Order: sequence, then C-alpha cells, then structure tokens
Amino acid sequence: MISSRPPTQRDAASDGPIPEFAELDQAAKASLKILVIDDERTLRESCRSFLEAEGYSVDVCGKGSEAVDLLRRRVFDVVLIDQYMTEVPGEELLQTCLTKNPETVCIVMTGNPSVEASFRALRGGAWDYLPKPFAATQLQVLIGRAAHTVLVARESRQMHMAAAREFGHSDKITVLGVAPVFKRAIELARKVARTNASVFLNGESGTGKELIAQFIHHYSRRSSRPMVAINCAALPEGLLESEMFGHRKGAFTGAVRDKPGLLETANGGTMLLDEVTEMSKPIQAKLLRVIQDGVVRRVGSESVDAVVNVRFIAATNRDPKEAAEQGILREDLFYRLRVVPIVVPPLRERHVDIPLLANHFLRHYWSQHRDPGEPHPELGDGAIQALCGYAWPGNVRELQNLIEHMVVLAEPGGQIQAGDIPFIGGDGHRIDDGGRVTLSSVTAEEPYHQARDRVLADFERTYLTALVNRASGNMSKAARLAGVDRTTLYRLMEKHGLQRETIMIDGT
Repeated sequence: MISSRPPTQRDAASDGPIPEFAELDQAAKASLKILVIDDERTLRESCRSFLEAEGYSVDVCGKGSEAVDLLRRRVFDVVLIDQYMTEVPGEELLQTCLTKNPETVCIVMTGNPSVEASFRALRGGAWDYLPKPFAATQLQVLIGRAAHTVLVARESRQMHMAAAREFGHSDKITVLGVAPVFKRAIELARKVARTNASVFLNGESGTGKELIAQFIHHYSRRSSRPMVAINCAALPEGLLESEMFGHRKGAFTGAVRDKPGLLETANGGTMLLDEVTEMSKPIQAKLLRVIQDGVVRRVGSESVDAVVNVRFIAATNRDPKEAAEQGILREDLFYRLRVVPIVVPPLRERHVDIPLLANHFLRHYWSQHRDPGEPHPELGDGAIQALCGYAWPGNVRELQNLIEHMVVLAEPGGQIQAGDIPFIGGDGHRIDDGGRVTLSSVTAEEPYHQARDRVLADFERTYLTALVNRASGNMSKAARLAGVDRTTLYRLMEKHGLQRETIMIDGT
C-alpha cells in the first residue's frame, strides 16, 4: 500500500524539489489516462483513490490476463506495472504495453528494489521504477513528471501536424518551422510564389534555401513545368556556360552534337541559380541578356537559338549587396535578380524548430533505413535539450545528417539520450571521435598554471553539463554514471555555479 512515510533519499535524488515542472491544470490531468496493474488490491485501490483525488482519470487491474486484454484494446498514457505479478510476469505486461503503444510511459513497481531488478525494468523499456512501499508524495511527484512528459510529447506531435498542414502541402515539399523569424520568411515566399517576380534567397549554407525555392515553385503558376537547379560554384566556367546555355556541335573538343542548355529545359518553369555570386563576369553578362530579353545563344552559335520564359530564383550564402558593391556580382544583374529578397534564418535563430525538425528527420530516415513495422525510437528530453543547446554551424543540413547517423545506430523503440548524440558535448561544444572536448582555445601565451587551471575548469563544467543532461536531471543516476558519490557531484556543481534546473533548461 502507499505509505505515509516522508520521502526517502532516493525520492529527493530522483525527483528533485517539488514541483520541478509547471503545475498541471485540472483539464490537463483529466485528459491523461492512467492504468495501475497490481495483484495487491489494497495498493491498487490506494493508488486509484489518491490519483483520482489529484484529478487524473484512473483504471485498475488485478489480474495479468485481464491486463493483457486491456492493454491490447485500449491506449493509456501512463501505466504502473507490478514487476512480480503472479499470473503474468510484469516484464511481459511491459512488452505488451510498449508493443501496442511505444509512446506510453511505463513505470515498474517493485518490492525488490535491487540494482539488477531496476536495470532489467529500464532495459525492458520502462520509463522509471518505483520501489515498494512508496510514499504518497513520491507517487505524486513521479506521476507529475510522467504526465509532464506525456503532455510535452503530445504538444510536440500536435505542433508537428499543424506545421505540416500549414507548410507541407505535398509529399515532396515539406517546409517545417514555427519560429516567428522563419514563418515570416515562408509567408513572404508564399506571397511571391503567385507572381513571376525574381527572388533572391540569402542565408548560410545548410539553411534550406533550395527547399524554399522548391516551395516557391510548387505554389507558383509554373508548378506544372520543371524547376531546374544549377550550382554555379560546383562547375568550372567553361562547363557552367555549356550547361546553362547549351552548345553547338563542334563548339569545343567533345561537342559531337547540338545540346540544349538548362535554360531551355526550364522554359515555362523556374531556374534556381545556387551560389550565383560565384559565377564569372562573362557568364553574368550572358545571363543578363536572357533575363532582359528571354533569348538564349548556345556556346559556339552566332545566332539566337531559343526564346525562353523562365522565372529566376537566385541563392547565395554571402551578402549579395556586398558582393555587388565589391564588383563580384554585376550591379545590374543584382537588381534584376533581387526583386524580392528573402533572408533564410540560421538554425541557431530558430531553436524552437529543432525538436520539430529532429523528430521529422527521425521518422523520415527510420522509414528509409529500417524494416516496416519496427517501432522508431524517441528523442529523450536530455537529447532534445542537447540539440537545442548546440550552435549548429551547418544549420538544418547538419541536423539532418546527425539524425540520420543516430537512426542507423539506434535500437527499435528505444529512447535516444544526450549521451547517444555523436560529435556534441552536453554544453553544445563539438567533441572528437574519442569523446574528448576540443581544446582549440589553448595557447602558449598564458602561464602554464593559469592555462592548466582554466582548461581544467572548462573540462569540469563541460563534463558536468553533459553528465546531468545524459542522466535527464536525475542526480543519483548522474553520480552513478560518473563513478562518484552525490556529495562530490553537488560540490563540483556548486564550485562552477551550476544548477540542475539551469542546465536542463539552457543546455549550457
């Protein structure tokens, strides 16, 4: 039964100050479905009475076979399972529950709170374990944390679906983001899409400029015609000219036949000029003629070979106005292409979108790399916080690559934690393949002892931040992972002015 004893040391270590999350309102509590499975009638009825008094919707079950049937027929948000059921083992009930709904938060109750028993429960997919007998306060805090986890996951799914409905209207064009700075860029893209105006996309490498160009084309009146992209920085001048404008037979060695260029291929549609500031001045002059008059002259031709109607979208990761001022980009071409400028924000300015994008990439790559039916893993709170705390110099492309890497290594139905993220320390610093923090700031300009003390302080702060995030804020677990006692861990954190709540919120 639920005891009235005061919270134990484990209670405080696992659950922290009460509350460690925002107080849930009654409507939120009532929306959660909780199931208590235990063959001890007094305990399950005590749990039901207490949780119902807290405002939750609670069902109970005392027989293993009935619990199996109930779990297969209904979906619960939180399930408390006795590890030592007499009819059906608690581990089997746990697997039945997670197979039916991998997103259910399962808590295993055990009368034998040994390290082996708790490890077996957690390895089987349990969210946490609850040693018997437990205090009402401990149950209150643990269910509160579980409810918070469920509601955050629910909100994330709703945000993902809402954003997909708003910005992803086709299987090919999915532009996800709810950050205000990103939404402004997308709204501008949506408005300009219906016109024939040239668009200039400016943003750092990896921010998704090509995807936004596809979005504009998809919602334009030219969507039935092709969109053709060419990277002006990837081809040498002669090849770029031939690819864009085409060539006549005999124009150069290897030109064995007439070949139309990409401008002719894009006729009636859209052409994306990626990294346009890398285009040579002669090609810029030739392109300007196409934009002004719509005429194409192939390489080696002395006459006009085609008349085209193309909508141009230019993109660059440098300041185009500065490039024009420096003479790198022709000023007349700059103004022709920059009828409507759109700045694509870097990922570090839209941290609110990181969980949305990460989960989108997780599902996408899981379906690509894994067999149908295998439950995809979930990103734990610590992993999300670590991702949100990173600066992402490679922007969305780097996040995409990182998630694909984790998908290849992840276990089906598991939970990805901060410690599973490669190349990122808990504080958002890059780490090398050996897991060591890169000490790029070390110089020989400081006295030895001063440099050593600073580096050691940086290491301790970085390690402690990564450790607490990996343990999802559970200080007892963090101490076990570090191989130190909790007193030492708290002393080190106090030394560096670190608090668990600050680390878990900011990831810094």
